[in-house]
Amino acid sequence: MKKLRGYIFARPFMGERAPQHVQNIILRDYCTKRGNELLLSAAEYVMPDSYMILESVLDDLANIDGIVFYSLYQLPMQAEKRRSVYSRVLEADKSLHFAVEGMSISKTEDIDSVEQCLLVKAILDQCAPEVEI
Repeated sequence: MKKLRGYIFARPFMGERAPQHVQNIILRDYCTKRGNELLLSAAEYVMPDSYMILESVLDDLANIDGIVFYSLYQLPMQAEKRRSVYSRVLEADKSLHFAVEGMSISKTEDIDSVEQCLLVKAILDQCAPEVEI
Protein backbone atom coordinates (compact mmCIF):
# COMPACT_ATOMS: atom_id res chain seq x y z
CA MET A 1 0.00 0.00 0.00
CA LYS A 2 1.50 3.30 -1.12
CA LYS A 3 1.24 6.35 1.13
CA LEU A 4 0.23 9.37 -0.94
CA ARG A 5 0.19 12.93 0.39
CA GLY A 6 -2.90 14.82 -0.78
CA TYR A 7 -2.41 18.19 -2.47
CA ILE A 8 -5.36 20.54 -2.79
CA PHE A 9 -6.00 24.21 -3.54
CA ALA A 10 -7.72 26.94 -1.57
CA ARG A 11 -7.90 29.08 -4.73
CA PRO A 12 -9.38 28.68 -8.20
CA PHE A 13 -7.22 26.93 -10.81
CA MET A 14 -7.50 27.05 -14.60
CA GLY A 15 -10.89 28.73 -14.27
CA GLU A 16 -12.17 26.00 -11.93
CA ARG A 17 -12.87 25.95 -8.21
CA ALA A 18 -13.79 23.10 -5.89
CA PRO A 19 -14.29 23.37 -2.13
CA GLN A 20 -11.48 21.78 -0.14
CA HIS A 21 -13.75 19.18 1.46
CA VAL A 22 -14.91 18.07 -2.00
CA GLN A 23 -11.31 17.85 -3.21
CA ASN A 24 -10.50 15.62 -0.22
CA ILE A 25 -13.50 13.35 -0.94
CA ILE A 26 -12.24 12.85 -4.51
CA LEU A 27 -8.68 12.15 -3.27
CA ARG A 28 -9.93 9.62 -0.73
CA ASP A 29 -12.03 7.84 -3.38
CA TYR A 30 -9.10 7.77 -5.83
CA CYS A 31 -6.75 6.27 -3.22
CA THR A 32 -9.28 3.75 -1.91
CA LYS A 33 -10.04 2.42 -5.41
CA ARG A 34 -6.31 1.91 -6.06
CA GLY A 35 -5.42 0.45 -2.67
CA ASN A 36 -3.38 3.45 -1.55
CA GLU A 37 -3.36 5.25 1.77
CA LEU A 38 -4.24 8.94 1.63
CA LEU A 39 -2.18 11.00 4.02
CA LEU A 40 -3.47 14.34 5.32
CA SER A 41 -3.78 16.77 2.43
CA ALA A 42 -1.59 19.84 2.13
CA ALA A 43 -3.60 22.89 1.04
CA GLU A 44 -1.82 25.43 -1.14
CA TYR A 45 -1.94 29.08 -0.17
CA VAL A 46 -4.61 31.23 -1.78
CA MET A 47 -2.13 33.73 -3.28
CA PRO A 48 -1.97 33.54 -7.10
CA ASP A 49 0.92 31.47 -8.47
CA SER A 50 1.97 30.32 -4.98
CA TYR A 51 3.49 26.85 -4.84
CA MET A 52 5.15 27.11 -1.42
CA ILE A 53 3.12 24.23 0.01
CA LEU A 54 3.90 22.04 -3.02
CA GLU A 55 7.60 22.78 -2.49
CA SER A 56 7.21 21.69 1.13
CA VAL A 57 5.56 18.42 0.05
CA LEU A 58 8.33 17.83 -2.50
CA ASP A 59 10.91 18.39 0.25
CA ASP A 60 9.22 15.56 2.21
CA LEU A 61 9.33 12.96 -0.60
CA ALA A 62 11.64 10.71 1.46
CA ASN A 63 8.74 10.05 3.85
CA ILE A 64 5.97 9.33 1.33
CA ASP A 65 5.46 7.26 -1.82
CA GLY A 66 3.99 10.05 -3.90
CA ILE A 67 1.63 12.99 -4.18
CA VAL A 68 -2.00 12.87 -5.24
CA PHE A 69 -3.28 16.15 -6.70
CA TYR A 70 -6.98 16.84 -6.96
CA SER A 71 -6.37 17.79 -10.62
CA LEU A 72 -3.45 18.00 -13.01
CA TYR A 73 -4.53 21.61 -13.58
CA GLN A 74 -3.08 22.39 -10.14
CA LEU A 75 0.44 21.89 -11.50
CA PRO A 76 2.42 25.10 -12.00
CA MET A 77 1.50 26.88 -15.23
CA GLN A 78 5.15 27.60 -16.07
CA ALA A 79 6.64 24.67 -18.01
CA GLU A 80 10.02 24.94 -16.28
CA LYS A 81 8.44 24.71 -12.84
CA ARG A 82 6.42 21.66 -13.93
CA ARG A 83 9.55 19.98 -15.28
CA SER A 84 11.21 20.61 -11.93
CA VAL A 85 8.30 18.93 -10.12
CA TYR A 86 8.41 15.94 -12.49
CA SER A 87 12.17 15.49 -12.18
CA ARG A 88 12.24 15.80 -8.39
CA VAL A 89 9.53 13.18 -8.03
CA LEU A 90 10.95 10.74 -10.58
CA GLU A 91 14.53 11.11 -9.32
CA ALA A 92 13.24 10.17 -5.86
CA ASP A 93 11.54 7.10 -7.43
CA LYS A 94 8.12 8.39 -6.35
CA SER A 95 4.90 9.12 -8.27
CA LEU A 96 2.41 11.88 -9.00
CA HIS A 97 -1.31 11.18 -9.24
CA PHE A 98 -4.18 13.30 -10.53
CA ALA A 99 -7.49 12.16 -9.06
CA VAL A 100 -10.05 13.91 -11.27
CA GLU A 101 -8.35 12.83 -14.50
CA GLY A 102 -7.41 9.35 -13.19
CA MET A 103 -3.85 9.82 -14.44
CA SER A 104 -0.45 9.31 -12.87
CA ILE A 105 3.24 9.83 -13.55
CA SER A 106 5.60 7.13 -12.33
CA LYS A 107 8.07 7.16 -15.24
CA THR A 108 9.31 9.71 -17.77
CA GLU A 109 7.07 8.33 -20.52
CA ASP A 110 3.95 9.27 -18.50
CA ILE A 111 4.73 13.00 -18.59
CA ASP A 112 3.68 13.49 -22.21
CA SER A 113 0.02 12.58 -21.55
CA VAL A 114 -0.23 15.12 -18.75
CA GLU A 115 1.50 17.79 -20.82
CA GLN A 116 -0.88 17.13 -23.74
CA CYS A 117 -3.89 17.73 -21.46
CA LEU A 118 -2.39 20.99 -20.24
CA LEU A 119 -1.65 22.09 -23.80
CA VAL A 120 -5.17 21.35 -25.02
CA LYS A 121 -6.68 23.31 -22.10
CA ALA A 122 -4.36 26.27 -22.79
CA ILE A 123 -5.31 26.29 -26.48
CA LEU A 124 -9.02 26.04 -25.74
CA ASP A 125 -8.76 28.96 -23.32
CA GLN A 126 -7.36 31.09 -26.16
CA CYS A 127 -10.16 30.24 -28.58
CA ALA A 128 -12.92 32.72 -29.29
CA PRO A 129 -15.80 32.42 -26.85
CA GLU A 130 -18.97 30.67 -27.93
CA VAL A 131 -21.43 33.04 -29.58
CA GLU A 132 -24.94 33.03 -28.18
CA ILE A 133 -27.69 32.38 -30.70
